[in-house]
Amino acid sequence: MSRRFLDVFPDLVIAEELRELLKLAEVERVSSTRDRSTLRIYLASPRLIHKKNIYDLEKGIRDQLFPGRRLTVKIQEKYRLSGQYTPQKLLDVYRDSLLLELKGYSIVEYSMFRRARCTFPQPDQLRMTVEDQPVFREKTGDLKRVLEKVFAERCGLPVQVVWDYVQPEGNRHLEDREARLQKEIGERLARPAFAEALPEPAGEPAARSVQTPQPSRKPAAGEKPAFREGKKFGSYQKKSDNPDVLFGRDFDDNFTDIREIGGEMGEVIIRGKIIHTDSRLLNSGKTIVIFDITDFTDTITVKLFAREEMLEDVEKAVVKGTFVKLRGNTTIDKFDGELTIGSVSGIKKCEDFTGKRRDDSPVKRVELHCHTKMSDMDGVSDVGDIIKRAKKWGMPAIAVTDHGCVQAFPEAAHALDKGDDFKILYGVEGYLADDIKQLAEHADGQSLDDPFVVFDIETTGFSPVKNRIIEIGAVRVEQGAIVSRFSTFVNPDVPIPFKIEQLTGISDAMVLDAPRIETVLPQFLEFCRGAALVAHNASFDVSFIAHNAGLLGIPFAPTVLDTVALARLL
Repeated sequence: MSRRFLDVFPDLVIAEELRELLKLAEVERVSSTRDRSTLRIYLASPRLIHKKNIYDLEKGIRDQLFPGRRLTVKIQEKYRLSGQYTPQKLLDVYRDSLLLELKGYSIVEYSMFRRARCTFPQPDQLRMTVEDQPVFREKTGDLKRVLEKVFAERCGLPVQVVWDYVQPEGNRHLEDREARLQKEIGERLARPAFAEALPEPAGEPAARSVQTPQPSRKPAAGEKPAFREGKKFGSYQKKSDNPDVLFGRDFDDNFTDIREIGGEMGEVIIRGKIIHTDSRLLNSGKTIVIFDITDFTDTITVKLFAREEMLEDVEKAVVKGTFVKLRGNTTIDKFDGELTIGSVSGIKKCEDFTGKRRDDSPVKRVELHCHTKMSDMDGVSDVGDIIKRAKKWGMPAIAVTDHGCVQAFPEAAHALDKGDDFKILYGVEGYLADDIKQLAEHADGQSLDDPFVVFDIETTGFSPVKNRIIEIGAVRVEQGAIVSRFSTFVNPDVPIPFKIEQLTGISDAMVLDAPRIETVLPQFLEFCRGAALVAHNASFDVSFIAHNAGLLGIPFAPTVLDTVALARLL
């Protein structure tokens, strides 16, 4: 026996917007595992609920209703959607939710779905493009299973997923890095010192320095063993002679930007700032150390399993707020599906590299929208400092566009040296006030004794291009009296958003059997023939009528009276 969600969880504190949505939802059943460690709630709703809200609900139920208990709460949602939905329309409105869910399930499948171009050659067939890479080919079957399960079992709209494999697109960051590398090689080749260091084309090979291993000896009484590169304690590789090594072995500084780590790509070397740390003692006696590191291009989680003899080094190396260099293997964590770095083989000291920002892009940008401290409550920097930094980064120009003022112009001009080829683009972010707007547009000498139509429309949103009309209501007035009325719903051929349903009281069920706009609009324009149009905030209502008239090829240039402007005047 189903019960309303808010009746099952009456004491749950929920955001008001989500509460309105849950008024329509029902709990079909609740189950628990034998050991009471997992609670499953089977939810049915006529409205889509974003996965973020589902996750928030799970957390809210666990934290508010079962505080202090080690309990996993899982909501299994099922939707009874209106006949307005098709698989394609469902994907249009539910894609962001699917992306969030896939991100928590598998970062590889998330990347595949995010990059995919989706089409529906048939109403029940979803054709997706996927980059032709071995790791993606391996995961297509799993992603197909997940998507078909969501469409069919959760939303009641069965769909078949098929694939088109396409060549991977070029990575702009990799291309830029290659260009920078070639530039650096060119600069080094141009230096005499580099040329001298090149090996001779013929003759005996240059001698290489070989480090003679130190003879081993037993430590004296009370003396700790001296660990060097290659000496092990258990299976833990201790620090090398390099004083910068905090944990594990030494390594070269060939860094990879975190944003370029797109999946399991083997061993990587990164650098960054530790922004969060956590550690837990496991039943095995090991300690799991989890920390997040950012290089300000992106952030990634590192997981390190440390035995007791490692902990001292690990605790010194992993300190929140410090900068480190790190070598480890990228892996998809089997527990939570997140892309992480594990099997850490070395951690080294690193200087704070954020204070010396550089622009190494081969093609320099031109900032076309720069606000200085002259922009009240916005910019905070002197224009002279901004120009100095832009020049240092090799930018050829910059545009100064403060809010409604030009006070930064003189200082900007004085920031340039004589003969400086740096270019300042002088601009302003202006404010336009329409102080010549008339009460009536396209007036033709009419008076209030002439016919006019007072009308109002309801829509699925605010854009006449992206959104649809769902209702038109109007009265025709002649000689000061209402002579006829016009009222109809309009089937927008798309699901009505829940917020619009709350605002207007119009649901999918109310418009499903209504005529579409190509039928309604000619009837409405015939109703308005020979009359001026009157509306409150008329530019909004008229814009929807004009846009749809244009799509249907119907001439539309009436006299329009805006009662907002009229009210202001009166």
